[in-house]
Amino acid sequence: MRLLLAVALLVPLLAAAEPATLVRAAELKKEPAADAATIVELPENTALEALERKGGWTRVKSASGEGWVRMLALRFGAPGDGKKGESGLAQAFNAARTGSSGTQVTTGVRGLDQEKLANAQPNPAELEKLGQFAATPEAAAGFAAKGKLAAHPVEEVR
Repeated sequence: MRLLLAVALLVPLLAAAEPATLVRAAELKKEPAADAATIVELPENTALEALERKGGWTRVKSASGEGWVRMLALRFGAPGDGKKGESGLAQAFNAARTGSSGTQVTTGVRGLDQEKLANAQPNPAELEKLGQFAATPEAAAGFAAKGKLAAHPVEEVR
């Protein structure tokens, strides 16, 4: 009976919203889908509360509203940091649930079947977005210099 009571009292601590931060600008979507209506564009480093996960999407609450963002655009709490207002007991349960830091990382990939491959269509707009992540040779050289990295010739593999 005592164990049941203890579990009943601790469940709300485990189900509380989890603090998160955007690692890059992201669209806050109405539904967990790439083609869903965009509520607002959220800037990088926006503080959020992660409420629920569904596939590769996380339902979040921000100052701009509530909606869905891609899970890989989020950083969940710093290692060792507990949730705001969380007791040591709740942090211990989070560590037991997700590892020593209380931080959970999940990545998923959906397979492509023959039908999806046969019906695939190019998406020039998404390809253009991808180009925004490319580093210029100058930026790459600057990054390497900051990290004291040296160039090493590599033989081309054929």
